[in-house]
Amino acid sequence: MDKRNSYQLGLYEKSMPNSLSIHEKLAVTKECGFDFFELSIDESDEKLSRLDMRKDERFAIVKAMYDTEVKIGSICLSGHRRFPLGHPETVMQNQSLNIMKKAIQLASDLGIPIIQLAGYDVYYEEGNDETKQLFEKNLKSCVLMAAAKGILLGFETMETSFMDTVSKSMEYVNLINNPYLGVYPDIGNLKNASLLYGTSVSEDLKLGTGKIIATHLKETIPNHYREIPFGTGHTEYIENLKVLKDMNVQRFVGEFWYINNEDWKTVIQDASKFLRNHLDMVFYDES
Repeated sequence: MDKRNSYQLGLYEKSMPNSLSIHEKLAVTKECGFDFFELSIDESDEKLSRLDMRKDERFAIVKAMYDTEVKIGSICLSGHRRFPLGHPETVMQNQSLNIMKKAIQLASDLGIPIIQLAGYDVYYEEGNDETKQLFEKNLKSCVLMAAAKGILLGFETMETSFMDTVSKSMEYVNLINNPYLGVYPDIGNLKNASLLYGTSVSEDLKLGTGKIIATHLKETIPNHYREIPFGTGHTEYIENLKVLKDMNVQRFVGEFWYINNEDWKTVIQDASKFLRNHLDMVFYDES
Protein backbone atom coordinates (compact mmCIF):
# COMPACT_ATOMS: atom_id res chain seq x y z
CA MET A 1 0.00 0.00 0.00
CA ASP A 2 1.24 3.51 -0.81
CA LYS A 3 1.38 5.16 2.59
CA ARG A 4 1.09 8.66 1.18
CA ASN A 5 -2.30 7.75 -0.30
CA SER A 6 -3.74 6.73 3.08
CA TYR A 7 -3.00 9.76 5.22
CA GLN A 8 -1.34 13.12 4.77
CA LEU A 9 0.89 14.75 7.38
CA GLY A 10 1.34 18.52 7.29
CA LEU A 11 3.82 20.84 8.99
CA TYR A 12 2.84 23.92 10.99
CA GLU A 13 4.59 27.07 9.78
CA LYS A 14 5.72 28.24 13.22
CA SER A 15 7.89 25.15 13.60
CA MET A 16 10.64 26.94 11.66
CA PRO A 17 12.36 30.35 11.73
CA ASN A 18 10.19 33.22 10.59
CA SER A 19 13.15 34.63 8.64
CA LEU A 20 12.72 31.94 5.98
CA SER A 21 10.76 32.75 2.84
CA ILE A 22 7.63 30.79 1.96
CA HIS A 23 9.62 29.02 -0.76
CA GLU A 24 12.27 28.02 1.77
CA LYS A 25 9.64 26.85 4.25
CA LEU A 26 8.01 24.68 1.60
CA ALA A 27 11.39 23.18 0.75
CA VAL A 28 12.06 22.41 4.43
CA THR A 29 8.62 20.80 4.68
CA LYS A 30 9.53 18.35 1.94
CA GLU A 31 13.11 17.81 3.12
CA CYS A 32 11.96 16.91 6.62
CA GLY A 33 9.41 14.34 5.51
CA PHE A 34 6.08 16.15 5.61
CA ASP A 35 3.46 16.11 2.86
CA PHE A 36 2.11 19.66 3.00
CA PHE A 37 2.52 23.00 4.76
CA GLU A 38 0.08 24.84 7.04
CA LEU A 39 0.24 28.61 6.63
CA SER A 40 -0.19 30.85 9.68
CA ILE A 41 -2.32 33.99 9.69
CA ASP A 42 -2.00 35.02 13.32
CA GLU A 43 -2.84 38.30 15.05
CA SER A 44 0.48 40.00 14.28
CA ASP A 45 0.52 42.85 11.78
CA GLU A 46 3.09 40.95 9.75
CA LYS A 47 0.95 37.85 9.30
CA LEU A 48 -2.29 39.78 8.85
CA SER A 49 -0.62 41.73 6.03
CA ARG A 50 -0.56 38.48 4.04
CA LEU A 51 -4.28 38.99 3.52
CA ASP A 52 -3.45 42.03 1.39
CA MET A 53 -0.78 40.45 -0.78
CA ARG A 54 -0.66 41.68 -4.35
CA LYS A 55 -1.59 39.42 -7.24
CA ASP A 56 2.06 38.92 -8.21
CA GLU A 57 2.94 37.94 -4.63
CA ARG A 58 0.18 35.35 -4.61
CA PHE A 59 1.34 34.01 -7.94
CA ALA A 60 4.89 33.70 -6.55
CA ILE A 61 3.57 31.47 -3.77
CA VAL A 62 1.69 29.31 -6.26
CA LYS A 63 4.90 29.00 -8.29
CA ALA A 64 6.82 28.08 -5.12
CA MET A 65 4.35 25.28 -4.48
CA TYR A 66 4.91 23.92 -7.98
CA ASP A 67 8.67 24.36 -7.79
CA THR A 68 8.97 22.52 -4.47
CA GLU A 69 6.13 20.05 -5.16
CA VAL A 70 4.68 20.93 -1.73
CA LYS A 71 1.22 22.40 -1.39
CA ILE A 72 -0.09 24.73 1.28
CA GLY A 73 -2.81 22.44 2.55
CA SER A 74 -4.44 24.64 5.16
CA ILE A 75 -4.42 28.02 6.86
CA CYS A 76 -4.30 28.32 10.63
CA LEU A 77 -6.28 31.53 11.10
CA SER A 78 -5.70 32.75 14.65
CA GLY A 79 -5.96 36.45 13.80
CA HIS A 80 -9.44 36.41 15.30
CA ARG A 81 -7.90 36.40 18.77
CA ARG A 82 -7.22 40.09 18.26
CA PHE A 83 -10.32 40.77 16.19
CA PRO A 84 -12.93 38.31 17.48
CA LEU A 85 -16.26 37.54 15.85
CA GLY A 86 -18.09 38.01 19.14
CA HIS A 87 -16.67 41.39 20.10
CA PRO A 88 -19.42 43.76 21.34
CA GLU A 89 -18.08 46.69 19.28
CA THR A 90 -19.38 46.83 15.72
CA VAL A 91 -16.10 48.16 14.35
CA MET A 92 -14.27 45.11 15.73
CA GLN A 93 -16.88 42.76 14.29
CA ASN A 94 -16.46 44.38 10.89
CA GLN A 95 -12.69 43.95 11.09
CA SER A 96 -13.21 40.32 12.06
CA LEU A 97 -15.50 39.67 9.11
CA ASN A 98 -13.11 41.47 6.78
CA ILE A 99 -10.27 39.24 7.96
CA MET A 100 -12.43 36.23 7.24
CA LYS A 101 -13.39 37.49 3.78
CA LYS A 102 -9.76 38.15 2.88
CA ALA A 103 -8.58 34.81 4.28
CA ILE A 104 -11.17 32.96 2.19
CA GLN A 105 -10.09 34.86 -0.91
CA LEU A 106 -6.44 34.08 -0.18
CA ALA A 107 -7.26 30.40 0.24
CA SER A 108 -9.20 30.45 -3.02
CA ASP A 109 -6.37 32.18 -4.90
CA LEU A 110 -3.71 29.78 -3.58
CA GLY A 111 -5.79 26.61 -3.90
CA ILE A 112 -5.88 26.00 -0.14
CA PRO A 113 -8.90 23.84 0.76
CA ILE A 114 -9.14 24.34 4.54
CA ILE A 115 -9.09 27.23 7.01
CA GLN A 116 -8.82 26.36 10.69
CA LEU A 117 -10.82 28.77 12.82
CA ALA A 118 -9.93 29.67 16.40
CA GLY A 119 -12.82 28.63 18.63
CA TYR A 120 -13.18 31.90 20.55
CA ASP A 121 -16.15 34.24 20.86
CA VAL A 122 -13.71 36.72 22.43
CA TYR A 123 -10.19 36.18 23.72
CA TYR A 124 -8.82 39.23 25.51
CA GLU A 125 -12.27 40.37 26.65
CA GLU A 126 -14.75 38.75 29.05
CA GLY A 127 -17.26 36.51 27.32
CA ASN A 128 -20.98 36.62 28.07
CA ASP A 129 -24.33 35.86 26.46
CA GLU A 130 -23.98 38.85 24.14
CA THR A 131 -20.56 37.78 22.83
CA LYS A 132 -21.86 34.27 22.21
CA GLN A 133 -24.86 35.61 20.26
CA LEU A 134 -22.64 37.91 18.20
CA PHE A 135 -20.24 35.03 17.52
CA GLU A 136 -23.12 32.92 16.25
CA LYS A 137 -24.47 35.71 14.04
CA ASN A 138 -21.11 36.54 12.48
CA LEU A 139 -20.14 32.89 12.15
CA LYS A 140 -23.15 32.38 9.88
CA SER A 141 -21.83 35.12 7.61
CA CYS A 142 -18.36 33.57 7.59
CA VAL A 143 -19.64 30.14 6.60
CA LEU A 144 -21.73 31.54 3.77
CA MET A 145 -18.67 33.38 2.43
CA ALA A 146 -16.62 30.19 2.61
CA ALA A 147 -19.31 28.09 0.99
CA ALA A 148 -19.51 30.49 -1.94
CA LYS A 149 -15.78 29.97 -2.58
CA GLY A 150 -15.78 26.24 -1.80
CA ILE A 151 -13.47 26.58 1.21
CA LEU A 152 -13.91 24.36 4.28
CA LEU A 153 -13.86 25.97 7.73
CA GLY A 154 -12.97 23.87 10.78
CA PHE A 155 -13.03 24.86 14.45
CA GLU A 156 -9.86 24.32 16.41
CA THR A 157 -10.54 23.06 19.92
CA MET A 158 -8.88 25.67 22.09
CA GLU A 159 -7.39 26.14 25.56
CA THR A 160 -10.31 28.21 26.84
CA SER A 161 -13.65 26.93 28.07
CA PHE A 162 -15.71 28.46 25.25
CA MET A 163 -14.71 25.74 22.78
CA ASP A 164 -12.23 23.28 24.26
CA THR A 165 -13.99 20.08 23.20
CA VAL A 166 -15.39 18.56 20.04
CA SER A 167 -18.75 18.44 21.80
CA LYS A 168 -18.80 22.23 22.21
CA SER A 169 -17.62 22.72 18.62
CA MET A 170 -20.41 20.50 17.34
CA GLU A 171 -23.03 22.68 19.01
CA TYR A 172 -22.16 25.41 16.51
CA VAL A 173 -21.59 23.03 13.61
CA ASN A 174 -25.08 21.64 14.12
CA LEU A 175 -26.56 25.08 14.66
CA ILE A 176 -25.11 26.48 11.42
CA ASN A 177 -25.86 23.24 9.55
CA ASN A 178 -23.70 23.92 6.50
CA PRO A 179 -21.43 21.33 4.84
CA TYR A 180 -18.61 23.89 4.74
CA LEU A 181 -18.32 24.10 8.55
CA GLY A 182 -16.75 21.30 10.56
CA VAL A 183 -14.25 20.61 13.31
CA TYR A 184 -10.43 20.69 13.10
CA PRO A 185 -9.54 19.50 16.61
CA ASP A 186 -6.25 19.56 18.48
CA ILE A 187 -5.82 16.29 20.37
CA GLY A 188 -3.29 17.83 22.76
CA ASN A 189 -5.76 20.51 23.79
CA LEU A 190 -8.49 17.88 24.04
CA LYS A 191 -6.37 15.86 26.46
CA ASN A 192 -6.10 18.82 28.82
CA ALA A 193 -9.84 19.45 28.53
CA SER A 194 -10.50 15.80 29.38
CA LEU A 195 -8.68 16.27 32.68
CA LEU A 196 -10.85 19.29 33.50
CA TYR A 197 -14.12 17.51 32.77
CA GLY A 198 -13.25 13.90 33.61
CA THR A 199 -14.07 12.78 30.08
CA SER A 200 -12.47 10.66 27.37
CA VAL A 201 -10.72 12.31 24.40
CA SER A 202 -11.63 9.42 22.13
CA GLU A 203 -15.29 9.53 23.11
CA ASP A 204 -15.31 13.29 22.56
CA LEU A 205 -13.77 12.84 19.10
CA LYS A 206 -16.54 10.39 18.18
CA LEU A 207 -19.10 13.16 18.70
CA GLY A 208 -17.63 14.79 15.59
CA THR A 209 -18.21 11.78 13.34
CA GLY A 210 -18.55 12.92 9.75
CA LYS A 211 -17.54 16.49 10.61
CA ILE A 212 -13.83 16.28 11.45
CA ILE A 213 -11.94 17.81 8.55
CA ALA A 214 -8.38 17.38 9.82
CA THR A 215 -6.58 17.11 13.14
CA HIS A 216 -3.71 18.89 14.87
CA LEU A 217 -1.24 16.52 16.51
CA LYS A 218 0.35 18.35 19.44
CA GLU A 219 2.02 17.43 22.70
CA THR A 220 0.66 18.85 25.95
CA ILE A 221 0.99 18.36 29.69
CA PRO A 222 -1.58 19.36 32.34
CA ASN A 223 -2.27 23.12 32.14
CA HIS A 224 0.38 23.66 29.45
CA TYR A 225 -0.53 23.87 25.78
CA ARG A 226 2.62 24.94 23.90
CA GLU A 227 6.25 24.03 23.33
CA ILE A 228 6.12 20.56 24.89
CA PRO A 229 8.46 18.18 22.97
CA PHE A 230 6.80 15.24 21.28
CA GLY A 231 6.81 12.12 23.42
CA THR A 232 7.28 13.94 26.73
CA GLY A 233 3.64 14.76 27.48
CA HIS A 234 0.33 12.98 27.85
CA THR A 235 -1.28 13.22 24.38
CA GLU A 236 -2.84 9.85 23.57
CA TYR A 237 -1.65 9.46 19.98
CA ILE A 238 -2.32 5.80 19.28
CA GLU A 239 -5.72 5.64 20.99
CA ASN A 240 -6.91 8.88 19.38
CA LEU A 241 -5.53 8.04 15.94
CA LYS A 242 -7.31 4.69 15.96
CA VAL A 243 -10.59 6.49 16.58
CA LEU A 244 -9.84 9.08 13.90
CA LYS A 245 -8.91 6.39 11.38
CA ASP A 246 -12.21 4.60 12.08
CA MET A 247 -13.92 7.96 11.42
CA ASN A 248 -12.10 8.16 8.04
CA VAL A 249 -10.03 11.19 9.06
CA GLN A 250 -6.90 11.17 6.91
CA ARG A 251 -5.42 14.63 7.24
CA PHE A 252 -3.13 15.60 10.12
CA VAL A 253 -0.78 18.47 10.99
CA GLY A 254 2.13 18.35 13.42
CA GLU A 255 1.86 21.51 15.52
CA PHE A 256 4.96 22.67 17.37
CA TRP A 257 7.08 25.81 17.64
CA TYR A 258 10.50 27.11 16.70
CA ILE A 259 11.99 28.52 19.94
CA ASN A 260 15.18 30.11 18.57
CA ASN A 261 16.96 26.78 18.72
CA GLU A 262 19.89 26.19 16.37
CA ASP A 263 18.89 22.56 15.83
CA TRP A 264 15.42 23.51 14.58
CA LYS A 265 15.70 21.41 11.42
CA THR A 266 16.67 18.33 13.41
CA VAL A 267 13.69 18.96 15.68
CA ILE A 268 11.40 19.05 12.62
CA GLN A 269 12.92 15.84 11.24
CA ASP A 270 12.51 14.12 14.61
CA ALA A 271 8.90 15.32 14.79
CA SER A 272 8.24 13.83 11.37
CA LYS A 273 9.66 10.48 12.47
CA PHE A 274 7.74 10.52 15.76
CA LEU A 275 4.40 11.37 14.16
CA ARG A 276 4.81 9.03 11.19
CA ASN A 277 5.75 6.16 13.49
CA HIS A 278 2.48 6.63 15.35
CA LEU A 279 0.43 7.18 12.22
CA ASP A 280 1.98 4.17 10.50
CA MET A 281 1.27 1.96 13.51
CA VAL A 282 -2.39 2.86 13.24
CA PHE A 283 -2.85 3.07 9.47
CA TYR A 284 -0.65 0.17 8.36
CA ASP A 285 -0.50 -2.33 11.22
CA GLU A 286 -2.20 -5.36 9.75
CA SER A 287 -2.10 -7.38 12.98
